[in-house]
Amino acid sequence: MSSKPQNPTAQTGRSAPLFHNLAVLGLFLFAVFVPHSIAGAEISLAIAAIGWLGRTLVSRRTGLRRSKLDLPIWLLVLWTIGSALLSAEPRISLAKLQSVTVFLAFYFVQAIATRRTAVLMVSLMILSGVAGTLFSIYDLARGRGVVIASIAPDSPFRKVVITPQNSEQIPSESQQTSLTSGDTVWRVGAERVYSAQDIDRVIKNSPAERLASVSVIRHGEHAEWPGFLVTEQMRQTASPSGITGRGSLHRFRASGWTKHYEYFAEILQILSQLALGLALANFQNHGANRRFKLALMATAILAFGIAFTAMRTVLVAFAIGGCVVVWRTAKRAASRFLITAAIAFIFSFGVVVIWQTRATHALSLQDDSASLRLRVADVGSRRILIHPIFGHGMDAVKAHWNEWGFPGNEMIHLHSTPLQLAFDRGLPALFFWLWIMFLFWRLVTSGEFATRDTGDTNRHGVLLGATGALAGFFVSSLVNYNFGAGVVALAFWWLMGIGLVLRGEARRE
Repeated sequence: MSSKPQNPTAQTGRSAPLFHNLAVLGLFLFAVFVPHSIAGAEISLAIAAIGWLGRTLVSRRTGLRRSKLDLPIWLLVLWTIGSALLSAEPRISLAKLQSVTVFLAFYFVQAIATRRTAVLMVSLMILSGVAGTLFSIYDLARGRGVVIASIAPDSPFRKVVITPQNSEQIPSESQQTSLTSGDTVWRVGAERVYSAQDIDRVIKNSPAERLASVSVIRHGEHAEWPGFLVTEQMRQTASPSGITGRGSLHRFRASGWTKHYEYFAEILQILSQLALGLALANFQNHGANRRFKLALMATAILAFGIAFTAMRTVLVAFAIGGCVVVWRTAKRAASRFLITAAIAFIFSFGVVVIWQTRATHALSLQDDSASLRLRVADVGSRRILIHPIFGHGMDAVKAHWNEWGFPGNEMIHLHSTPLQLAFDRGLPALFFWLWIMFLFWRLVTSGEFATRDTGDTNRHGVLLGATGALAGFFVSSLVNYNFGAGVVALAFWWLMGIGLVLRGEARRE
């Protein structure tokens, strides 16, 4: 008895939902990992991409939406490619193009997410950010690393490498620095340490003739250095570190489960505005219900998390973005006053944290960090006119730092998204970025206005929060290169995709 041939249409009908569920799973994992891990976020996005590609091949539908954002996005991408080809260092700039692919997060989100899953993703990411903030508070209470009380003359920490070197090469004297009393060592060889004995153990267990990386906190600032060369003689010494400690440090810049408080603060700023939008939308439609209380509590935790990072610019961005959200929704003058007062309180608390944590004169912007940024920005802004069309090329400055007039040997970016885009990719690239910002602002503000009286509280709340998140992101971008920070850029493009899905005016292909 012959078997019936299988129905290709039936197979397609079974396969498409499986691939779609895989894509949705990838986006949910992305929401969990993005506040804490760039690797986890990228892997999650890769899972979403595989699911989307499989669904597209099976169903022959991309699910993409046409929008006014497409033109400036693709113009920016194409201009960036042209800038890399015409770069002062094409080999460096072309290799850097892989970082530009973060914009694909915008297209994956809009092709995969629905209004319901978009709100769930936002809620999950807020919850993940809250978990990271609570860990930061615990980390501050527990203390970090070992505060150096004394250091022996022959300690390897007297000669810590400050620039990346091949592990087989011995660094020169100009590439070394010395740790001193009062500095805090909190990671050695990528392992957290809590005592001098922990440092000794890590050194003894490290392979000989390899660099042991060192994470240091000095005057409130974190530094990640390749470290020092571990020798066999060092491994046989009773106390190879030569360090005596005086407890752990409790005044440092919170960073969650990451090492980067800058990225952590930027993402918390976005999430705090989304949580605030959800809280106010629920209060407006349903009064002080459970969702309002939970969202408001999440907002407070995330806001204090920003304060504990001691990021001056992000703290200001949070205050401005929060005021945007409040003044767009609170109908009662009393509500506006109370919430604005709460934002002012958190801002003031953050000022105290900065004063207690960072270097002297950090509040008056007269510390070494601010001084270096101003000098670098000054040199970079003057060089924009030398190559105004296609710029110098991404990361090309690394091969010409002192030659182009930048100060010192510490290579940093210009700490401003507008300046960095114009310097790296030319003034047209800056124009395309401003175009994207303008269209995204129109998208979320018009969406927020259109959903005010629909009764769809969560949809309105996310769009409301997105207005504050975008305002804060833009303010921070003026003095931070947040658009080029991998995980922050991913979160930004994800937010754009969420905004497009919830706005709902664009048609799927």
